[in-house]
Amino acid sequence: MSEYMETKEKFKVAYYTDALEFLQKIEPKTREKIIYNVDKARYTLDPKLFKKLTGTDIWEFRTLYNGKHYRLLAFWDKTKDVDTLVVATHGFIKKTDKTPSKEIERAYEIMKEYFDFKR
Repeated sequence: MSEYMETKEKFKVAYYTDALEFLQKIEPKTREKIIYNVDKARYTLDPKLFKKLTGTDIWEFRTLYNGKHYRLLAFWDKTKDVDTLVVATHGFIKKTDKTPSKEIERAYEIMKEYFDFKR
């Protein structure tokens, strides 16, 4: 059992359809690494793995693998009917230092859809 499992889980993760589709499209080894990092982030709250995007309500799961920066954007669902939950909206390969605004907008659209559906 890995060392981070000893600490308490900080949040649960749900993968939105778009996030699952992204994970299906990439190499199995890359997918395993991303899922490993997401799981690790649930216990450690390490900003190298999970970080809030400045000036937004969107967070990103971060993975560097084989020289590529993979990102799964996410948001928190802190409604009373769920345990602390982070919803991974979708993924992409990051090509610049800044997260493209269209990716952030897409995460917001999915977040709106998610909360509208819950109502």
